[in-house]
Amino acid sequence: MEAVAVESTSLGQESAYDLTIWGLFADADLVVQVVLIMLLLASFWTWAIIFEKWLRMRRLKARAEDFEEDFWSGGSLDDLYEQMDQRPNDPMSAIFVSAMKEWRRSTARGGLENERNKVSLQQRIERVMEITLGREMQRLERQMIFLASVGSAAPFVGLFGTVWGIMNAFTSIAASKNTTLVVVAPGIAEALFATALGLVAAIPAVIGFNKLSTDLGRYSGRLDAFAGEFAAILSRQLEEPR
Repeated sequence: MEAVAVESTSLGQESAYDLTIWGLFADADLVVQVVLIMLLLASFWTWAIIFEKWLRMRRLKARAEDFEEDFWSGGSLDDLYEQMDQRPNDPMSAIFVSAMKEWRRSTARGGLENERNKVSLQQRIERVMEITLGREMQRLERQMIFLASVGSAAPFVGLFGTVWGIMNAFTSIAASKNTTLVVVAPGIAEALFATALGLVAAIPAVIGFNKLSTDLGRYSGRLDAFAGEFAAILSRQLEEPR
């Protein structure tokens, strides 16, 4: 009779625990629940940033190819500038427009027969393109710090939830004076759930950050190469006799 009672008690305890994801969350301590919610929101926001950045980089690469095709087609730079109507829709066009604005502003005032003025104009154009490039890249790199933060901090946040949950689990075990697996396992599972969710948030953030950083670096190099080539073209025009 005693053995039957123990077995029925164990079965009753086992059925009282819900080891599904929702059950683990619902039965967790308030602190662990807050940690889980934070990690879940960070994971959703991470995927949103990765998807948005990926789509934007695809669009910018396509626009850069279209612009370079028009730029190197042999047409007039002034016509290309007028065609954009001074409202560039991508960083490469913005660099071109900023340089052309400075070029037109200086050539309209005249005085380019002086060699000193030519050197000054060339330096201003290069500086304007450098500032524009930096500003455009700064816009593209927004929210990248969030991916880096999630990738580095999420495992530790999850570990904090795990440690807190294990502390509560052992406290409950000590209070119940029952060390059977049926009593121990649910508390440990709730605690480890926080670590698992921390890794779920961190791994895509790290991979996405590395991939997007590489793409942004290549795109920045492409913009820098274009700025250098355009500066060389304007420099040659300055050297032509007027």
